[in-house]
Amino acid sequence: MPKLYEYSGLIVMFSANEHEPVHVHGKCQGRESKAEIIVLDGIVTGIRDSEVVGRAPLEFREMQSGCTQQAWVIL
Repeated sequence: MPKLYEYSGLIVMFSANEHEPVHVHGKCQGRESKAEIIVLDGIVTGIRDSEVVGRAPLEFREMQSGCTQQAWVIL
């Protein structure tokens, strides 16, 4: 999976050959979560985070502050 972004330990990756819905994976300190990008009529209307099967998820505080906030805001 190609790396889109890296900042302060957070790595955001995307694969063009992946399945729908469009999503990115975020990894930080050995944990990983997925962010689905919700698109309606060609417009990004939201982002929904979820766990990746078999991986410890990013903690909520990581997604709301610190290094992960920078990446989720970019999305």
